[in-house]
Amino acid sequence: MLQLSLVAGLIGGLGILLLLREVVPGTPHLRSTIARLTAEPVAAREEPAVGLEARLGRIVADRVQEQRWARVPRRDLAVLQVAPAAWFGQKALFAVVGLLFPPLMGVAVALAGLDLPFALPAAGSVALATALWFVPDVEVRSKATSARAEFARAVTAYIDLTALERAGGTGTTQSLENAAAIADSWVFQRIREALHRARWSGEPPWRALSELAEELGVPELDDMADIMRLSGEEGVAVQGNLRARSRSMRTAMLSREQARANADSERMVIPVALLGLLFLCLLAFPALARVL
Repeated sequence: MLQLSLVAGLIGGLGILLLLREVVPGTPHLRSTIARLTAEPVAAREEPAVGLEARLGRIVADRVQEQRWARVPRRDLAVLQVAPAAWFGQKALFAVVGLLFPPLMGVAVALAGLDLPFALPAAGSVALATALWFVPDVEVRSKATSARAEFARAVTAYIDLTALERAGGTGTTQSLENAAAIADSWVFQRIREALHRARWSGEPPWRALSELAEELGVPELDDMADIMRLSGEEGVAVQGNLRARSRSMRTAMLSREQARANADSERMVIPVALLGLLFLCLLAFPALARVL
């Protein structure tokens, strides 16, 4: 019963502490306040996240986003179109689950009649909460890598479509917009949004594509923007350059895929060898048992 009382008191005290922290006004961080007042247009375009996860994420973001251990992977989140508040909310929920799971398991063990030292669930809570806090980082990094690879593959098709438009005599801006309007994938949608913003703001479309490439961390799109800038500003015929760039991108992607396939094949050598050794042991065991 003493352990149950201590766990209940710990959970109740944590809830009261969080409630007081929200009710009592605190001193805002100067850097985060200036960042909110001078936010870039990219942040304004993010979908406003709603729900418990988003509200919790905003609370956590206001307090920890300036810390080095809570660095926001803005490029990865921009590729996945995930708001930083939702990302922080997911991290906070994971940490809360890790914080509460060991005490609850300790309560269950205590109800079963076993006696555990109080330090064990407390240390487990801290360790599990810390580990689960970084789980969304790994997930976002993995998904962003896959999304960038998909974006790069779509950019090669976009380059070919733009080259066809230019070969047909279409202007630089119109060829970029016509090529982006052909497909409905999320990559072409992001490109169309950037080109529409460029049209309404009066800036050149290649600059919008370059900014999008910088925002998402996709250098392939930036290379295309540089080629189209030569066409728009200097009137250079770029059909050949676009097709050459598309071919080189496909060759590089194929080389990366082959290298990844070779690495996967090498990693499969050890499991296959162990499986073959186990099979040989199974075949030899009856004869060896008969001899012994």
